[in-house]
Amino acid sequence: MLEFALDRYPLDLCLPDGLEIKIRPLDRYDEDIFQQFMLSVPAVDRLFIKDRMSDKSLFQRWCSEIDYESNLPLFAFHEDHLAAVGTLHQRHGGWRRNIGSVSVLAHPDYRGHGLVNVLLSELIDLSRHDGLNKLEAEFIGEREDGIRVFSTVGFDELVRLPEYVQDMDSSYHDYVLMGMDLVPPEEFCVAGD
Repeated sequence: MLEFALDRYPLDLCLPDGLEIKIRPLDRYDEDIFQQFMLSVPAVDRLFIKDRMSDKSLFQRWCSEIDYESNLPLFAFHEDHLAAVGTLHQRHGGWRRNIGSVSVLAHPDYRGHGLVNVLLSELIDLSRHDGLNKLEAEFIGEREDGIRVFSTVGFDELVRLPEYVQDMDSSYHDYVLMGMDLVPPEEFCVAGD
């Protein structure tokens, strides 16, 4: 199902403010641009990334061992600049196999254009096509803009744990888990449901 859904990429879009973008999945040649992007965003925006972004071998591995079924990064480019990245993470076994996890990160120079909404919409659509019925996203409490954007597309706050996570400077932050129930695509619905 996911392979069929990925046939729509690359996707060229013009955002309401006139910014032209191209959306496509990660490919094996994206190693350097991906790492440069991740190192260029503020550290607080990378708090829930579980790997060290300064480790070049990490990006080499991600780009040489692409597995869209487990981790699907979608890139939004403006001209030759990586403007935003959204990722769908999923498990294919166990008791959480029906739940995908999404994250979206826009470069500071491209915030305010609606890129997060566009990538999030694409990830939600891909999740439905892949048979997931729930999505989740993690935030620190201070990321109010991100929480608001996710709320506008149907995510609800499930859990807020005060002073629960600690950043690299040993400062504590609220942990926020948001979730969304997915409605399957129309073509999979049976008449009368």
